[in-house]
Amino acid sequence: MSSEQEPNEVKPVKLTDAKGMRAMAHPVRMALLELFSVRETLTATQASEALGESPANCAFHLRTLAKYGFVHEAGGGKGRERPWALTNRSITVETEQDDPQAALAAEELVKVYFERWADRARRYGLSAKVPGWDSRATGWTGHVSYLTAEETIRLRDEMRRLLNRYEERLNPELRPEGALPVEWMLFAAPIPEWADAAGPAPAAGSDALGAAASDNPDGADTQ
Repeated sequence: MSSEQEPNEVKPVKLTDAKGMRAMAHPVRMALLELFSVRETLTATQASEALGESPANCAFHLRTLAKYGFVHEAGGGKGRERPWALTNRSITVETEQDDPQAALAAEELVKVYFERWADRARRYGLSAKVPGWDSRATGWTGHVSYLTAEETIRLRDEMRRLLNRYEERLNPELRPEGALPVEWMLFAAPIPEWADAAGPAPAAGSDALGAAASDNPDGADTQ
């Protein structure tokens, strides 16, 4: 599959504004953005019911997110019944930034986001039982592959496109019976010390790589 953007696919927006990233890192604002992953629009009243925060507090944080361009008014409604929608449904945060302050803000934002995800993984992925849900569908998979940076980007984009096929199910009418919000996290990073431990790469024309692959046809997959 090509790494080029497919028709109607939303291209991820890279965050570069330090103030915007610091604003996003607030716990209530992070929770609001997470709610948008399962809703197309959200009012302050709906957010209040979901988060246990006051409608006034949710309205304030929605306005703050709008100030930095993360959400916008979706039209209709007034006051705390005014619906909001995400400006971009796909955002990327990279710690390598031209602005040193943006780099620091991105690093802190990534840490906050990862900690929130890890907490959910502990609560739902390790012990919590969801009524009516087949526990075999919950779990994690780890895999190590030798890839170039370009191949890693292409593979990550292919996985993201697979998940985007279900984006239309934000509309409740399009969800099959039994469908629940399922969180997927795609994390890819090189592990240099493992490369050192594996020894030097085989010489050109060597069949060592093929021999290694045949010894372990299933790769390093764990579940």
